[in-house]
Amino acid sequence: MLTESTFTTLDWAVLIVYFSCTMAIGFYFYRRSRCTEGFMAARRSLPGWACGLSIFATYLSSISFLALPGKSFASNWNPFVFSLSLPPAVWIAVHFFMPYYRRTNEVSAYAHLERRFGPWARAYVSFFYILTQLARMGVVMYLMALPLSILLRQNILIIILLTGLSVTIYAFVGGIIAVIWADALQAVVLIGGAVVCCLLMLFKMPEGPQQIFALAAEHDKFSLGSFGMSLAQPTFWVVLVYGIVINLQNFGIDQSYIQRYIASGSDKEARKSIWLGGLLYLPVSAMFFFIGTQLFAFYDAHPQHMQQARTTVAEMQLLRQGISPESSTFDAHRREIAWQLTDSEIGDKVFAHFIGRMLPAGAKGLLIAALFAAGMSTVSTSLNSSATLLAKDWYQRFIRPAAGEHAMMRALYASTVLWGILGTGVALFLTRTSENILDVWWLLAGILGGGMLGLFLLGMISRRANNSIALTAVLLGLIVLGWMSLSARIPGCPEALQSPFHGFLVPVFGTLTILLAGLLLCVILRPPPAARA
Repeated sequence: MLTESTFTTLDWAVLIVYFSCTMAIGFYFYRRSRCTEGFMAARRSLPGWACGLSIFATYLSSISFLALPGKSFASNWNPFVFSLSLPPAVWIAVHFFMPYYRRTNEVSAYAHLERRFGPWARAYVSFFYILTQLARMGVVMYLMALPLSILLRQNILIIILLTGLSVTIYAFVGGIIAVIWADALQAVVLIGGAVVCCLLMLFKMPEGPQQIFALAAEHDKFSLGSFGMSLAQPTFWVVLVYGIVINLQNFGIDQSYIQRYIASGSDKEARKSIWLGGLLYLPVSAMFFFIGTQLFAFYDAHPQHMQQARTTVAEMQLLRQGISPESSTFDAHRREIAWQLTDSEIGDKVFAHFIGRMLPAGAKGLLIAALFAAGMSTVSTSLNSSATLLAKDWYQRFIRPAAGEHAMMRALYASTVLWGILGTGVALFLTRTSENILDVWWLLAGILGGGMLGLFLLGMISRRANNSIALTAVLLGLIVLGWMSLSARIPGCPEALQSPFHGFLVPVFGTLTILLAGLLLCVILRPPPAARA
């Protein structure tokens, strides 16, 4: 029989207040988003602190909310090196990317590529970005709903539908301005929930807070990983380089981030938003990693609770496989799975168990609201940025170039509804698959993201890179990306032909291949330089 819910009336009240505030924000900004400038760019009038909080909330998805504590619970602080890569990436974004986007006055981040390399480049990047965001919406909603279905004792399909409907409504009604202000609220809820959980956990140890640090030191939990030079392991250096590339991709070419630069009231406010959104993630991610370390110490000191956590994780796996709790074999399967689970398999779910079973009334509701906030901010951002690109890069660029204000608003509204339905549909579909969703997501994100960033950098660094050079470089980069990502997955592929590099290096080598191949072709072919954008 499933574990009993401990969700109280007070917890439900906290959750209802959170949802009510989120929806109210969307309707409050309805009038200010009834034009294309308001819907896509918030009339370029928002304060930097609001856009910065929105960037932070978008960055910290529900995947991170559960995965960061799970990583340090199961291993150590090696993934925190990714956070340490943020300052150089943010500095580059502030000094090079942001001024360019503000100067060109384009809402679409990818209009630049058309001016440099032609319509194919804009269509290529925009198309794969939109598809990536569609997949991201589905993955985030699904991975958020999976633990919540256990915590709230609700059908996972209902949670996905509720999340998808809520996000689509306030993104439809309020546009980017509602998304940004809702993200700001959600950032506060996220941080508040994490702080409350972190403080409460300090006093749940039998011997007091010092026991956490003693157990963590004994098991080397604060390690940042090996400082060796291996490229086959997630060493400190591999994670650092991976983080720099991914964060350049996020802060340099991601449409959802670029829209926040444009929505800021001035260049000064835009700079403020980037620094706030990027650097706020550093201490908050450290807090989440520390929560994972606290979880390790707590469950090490309370083995009876560890068995409860194993049982909860086993339930989640059975539900994901479509095995009903009413099945006569459910309990037997649950016990068998629970005993076989490793720390890494429990990692990203143990925080959800702690929230549901160990926190007091009210705090539990706040943490679950924070988990909803992490998911909804990511989904709403993906929804608005995708709708913007569908309207600007496809409808206005290729279907109806002379589209006026009313036609563009209809396109934006239709795109928001369509992508909201499709994103929710992807999440619902994922409830019926047995694939490891995160593995598939990271594989796709690495391939698509690496190609996009390399093309952007080539266009910005070399004025001699032309259409044919860029296309050749992208094709070479995609070959490298495909080899590194897929060679080990192809049945019968000889080991000598498989990539020996760690998966974190996929976007790194893909980006470098496109950039360096393009620059080399420019040296060899010596085409005339393009005019400055």
